Amino acid sequence: MDISHAHTAHVDGGARGNPGPSGYGLVIHDPQGKKVAELSQYLGHHTNNYAEYSGLLAALRYAIAHGIPSLKIISDSELMVRQMKGIYKVRHPELRKLYDEAQHLTAQIEHLEIRHALREHNQDADGLANEAMDRGRNASRGESEPQAKTEFPAKSISRSEEHT
Repeated sequence: MDISHAHTAHVDGGARGNPGPSGYGLVIHDPQGKKVAELSQYLGHHTNNYAEYSGLLAALRYAIAHGIPSLKIISDSELMVRQMKGIYKVRHPELRKLYDEAQHLTAQIEHLEIRHALREHNQDADGLANEAMDRGRNASRGESEPQAKTEFPAKSISRSEEHT
């Protein structure tokens, strides 16, 4: 499948204090550029890199759950992108677990591309990550479930709906 027919996931994670209150945000667009999902989650006290990988994992899980065969991931984390491409080694044990899970999930997607973009080209995901960290700061015990918005003016059709 040509990557030009791929969904695109803009992924971002952050931590205030690093480590500190952390969260991720991601925005997924269909191949025509229509927004189909926004996901964000407060993660508790973690590092920025942990939050970046958590956002990546959320994007991969979304793609698998929705039968997306081709996915282009855009992140402003040069470290994570280079680690996922095998350019950098993953030395930190906590990140290694997340990396291994991401590698396992990527094997379930027919075609995957991951690339680095500057923060100014990832603003929507960055905003969602900051909203997640704000929710955590404002909540007495944090939140346990991701915040998701998947209903947008342009309806997305899941594979199960196509066969009915």
